[in-house]
Amino acid sequence: MPAQLPLTAAELSGPHLRLGPLTEADCPELARILMQPEVYAHGYVMHHPPRTDEDALAMAVNGYAHAVPPNGLGHGRTVYAIRLAVEALGIPAGTFVGTSSLGDFMPDRESAHLGWTLYDPRVWSTFVNPEAKLLLLTHAFETLGYGRVKIQTDILNTRSQAAIAKLGAVREGVLRRDVPRQDGTWRDTVVYAVTIDDWPSVKTGLKARIA
Repeated sequence: MPAQLPLTAAELSGPHLRLGPLTEADCPELARILMQPEVYAHGYVMHHPPRTDEDALAMAVNGYAHAVPPNGLGHGRTVYAIRLAVEALGIPAGTFVGTSSLGDFMPDRESAHLGWTLYDPRVWSTFVNPEAKLLLLTHAFETLGYGRVKIQTDILNTRSQAAIAKLGAVREGVLRRDVPRQDGTWRDTVVYAVTIDDWPSVKTGLKARIA
């Protein structure tokens, strides 16, 4: 089928997680994650750490809730709120634990980008990332009809690189001096991807990690 262009995030459910469109109502919870210093300790440096609660809330609203929707020409994104569907890790069901996005859709090339991901440090190295990725990649490949999903990160973000590699995505290379960071330095971007040919084995691996 031809690849579809989604204009909003879908409702996606797994055994432990519930994903849906991120709205302004989610922003106070996202702002609390943005305020945690651990988030910035492993190379998450595309923007400065917020200095105040108000600064964090503005980042959440402007950078996530009000993100530009997809235009089909490789720009814009659909932003997801990630919540626990069940009590887990000592955290109540319904708790907001992170955000991720599908974007940069180019339906003619069957190409999309999975990124803009941010998690509460309490759920790092748990089922949350593999389950969220399983839900989003399944949606991209099996519902929307894409053939390639890019996942990328800053070369300084060592935690993110390890997490992406563990998903089974193939590292394709480094784009040097790719985009400016907010502090004026230039980011080298490490690019990974999962293609429709990779998807069966990646899907099996992700299911095994959350079983």
